[in-house]
Amino acid sequence: MRDLELLAPARTADIGIAAIDCGADAVYIAGPAFGARQAAGNEISEIGRLCRYAHKFGARIFATLNTIIFDHELEQAYGMMEELQDAGADAIIIQDLALSPAGLELAGRCSNLGIPLHASTQCAIRTPEKAAMLEKLGFSRLILERELSLEQIKAIRKATGCELEFFVHGALCVCYSGQCYISENISGRSANRGACIQACRSLYNLVDGDGKKLVANKPLLSLKDYNLKERLEDLAEAGISSFKIEGRLKNISYVKNIVRDYSQALDRLTEKYPDRYRRASFGKVSGGFTPDPGKTFNRGYTSLFLDGRRGQWVSRDAAKSMGEPVGTVKRLSADKTSFNICPAAPDIRFGNGDGFCFITDRNEVIGFRADVCSGTGIKCRPVPELAEGTMLFRNIDTAFEKQLETGTPSRMVNVTLRITVSGGDNSPVLEVSATSEDGRTCTVRTDSGAGPARNTEKMYGTLAAQLSKTSGHYAFSVTPFHADTLPFLPVSAVNAVRREIAGILDSMPVLSRPLSLNHPDRKIFTERPMKGSVLTYKDNIANHAAAKLAAALGAESAEPAYELRQKPEAELMRTRYCIRYQYGRCPVHHGRTWPGSLFLENNGRLFPLGFDCGNCEMTVSPPLPRK
Repeated sequence: MRDLELLAPARTADIGIAAIDCGADAVYIAGPAFGARQAAGNEISEIGRLCRYAHKFGARIFATLNTIIFDHELEQAYGMMEELQDAGADAIIIQDLALSPAGLELAGRCSNLGIPLHASTQCAIRTPEKAAMLEKLGFSRLILERELSLEQIKAIRKATGCELEFFVHGALCVCYSGQCYISENISGRSANRGACIQACRSLYNLVDGDGKKLVANKPLLSLKDYNLKERLEDLAEAGISSFKIEGRLKNISYVKNIVRDYSQALDRLTEKYPDRYRRASFGKVSGGFTPDPGKTFNRGYTSLFLDGRRGQWVSRDAAKSMGEPVGTVKRLSADKTSFNICPAAPDIRFGNGDGFCFITDRNEVIGFRADVCSGTGIKCRPVPELAEGTMLFRNIDTAFEKQLETGTPSRMVNVTLRITVSGGDNSPVLEVSATSEDGRTCTVRTDSGAGPARNTEKMYGTLAAQLSKTSGHYAFSVTPFHADTLPFLPVSAVNAVRREIAGILDSMPVLSRPLSLNHPDRKIFTERPMKGSVLTYKDNIANHAAAKLAAALGAESAEPAYELRQKPEAELMRTRYCIRYQYGRCPVHHGRTWPGSLFLENNGRLFPLGFDCGNCEMTVSPPLPRK
């Protein structure tokens, strides 16, 4: 039996709580610093509050400490790891090797840390060899690159005993994780420090060596969003145990909608194979809203390289969320404040406040809100760029957003009650034994002193009805029982029994399924798995402790991280995505290509493109000097 975990993002503790309510088995969230999203930090006390709520359901909280760390920050990072452990975090997600279990041991900083450490996707884990080495360093879980195929995942599964985590939904970086330096090059804001400017979402021209524009003003590096909801079974069979949703900068409606959608999909998978898989946490989720991933932020969807095949991965005209296509504009008023929509489907309904957008001839995305909607008629403020025949998309559905806001599902832990009666016919005593779905048990005995109930059948009905209600986050059910005599208990006393049981269960820790906790292989410092290797800037060695670890593992040399010393000849990106393939100009797959050199042009900069056809990868290099 293997536990399957749905892992949700949280910008704040409240969003994390909503994710738990909607069915997440785990949540990842940043502490006060060193998370890979600078705009998504949280105080330690907030992490603790989220942990206490999640642990009621056996759900787990993973704290992100997944940036590279500079020398002057090491002590702060060590201290934060201890604080996160004390707050109740179940694991910490790490990028910097100085904070790996082996790094902590070498630095003499592991005595106070008994918490599992996960290797972040920022560690660029895409080969069996890299995975095996990180396991030897003591990581208990590996968060794999998004660009892998099922066959590559299976190969990594065979090479390591670690838990494997894989992204299944949300935004995709075009570059291999942890090795994108274009933001640092352009602005000094490093993706490895949580400050990415998202240059991959910008508009570019594709130009040749003569300066001719081959493609103009397109988001040429902006990939569609991941959506692998229909591939969870394939991923589980390949060895993935944790299914991760991207989105630590997303709002609460996005998280609720996507988590509920994937939780239902994971429920279907565990119900299909009850002897093979089970959910990693407890509590049945019911009620609320009907999820619809098409109605929240997305750039269109892709399964990327999962099947080992290339496809149309770029979001073509816009790097923003366009929403659902709803129809075209007709009967536009002269002042462009009212029009009708020729709907794309007969069942589309519009509401006051709905948000619409469209793409202009200049590839600009224009958005506006509807003030008044009546059938297919729309009234709004003037939209000068709007024209008859324009295709409209709805990126805010107010009716659906209202459902998300008011329709939070209920998550209840099932508790089975078994009733026995002792004490004889004249002074019967009721014993109620409780067993929660996670295995906690307790027994409450009660004797009202009023003697036996005159009407045993009625008393039986009262017990069954009142004890089968809910208390807090517990849903009670009574196992059928038989008794010739029952004590008389008023309804208030029966309810008090149920509440007492809930209180006792609350005082007991949930018997959650344990996370694996690896320790560094004691032989790694003698076997030296990096023996003879030359570490480049792509290995992100940003402090003396990481450099010391690399040397102890046998590395011949280690360049400093790109953020410490930019290299003019460095690759800013290496990616599976290829512009030539996207536009039908791959010499291998299409038998034709653009001759000569190719460049991405943005704001006067020319970024040279390289094509490693042997590995089927594209590279982006630092911009040419301005003329």
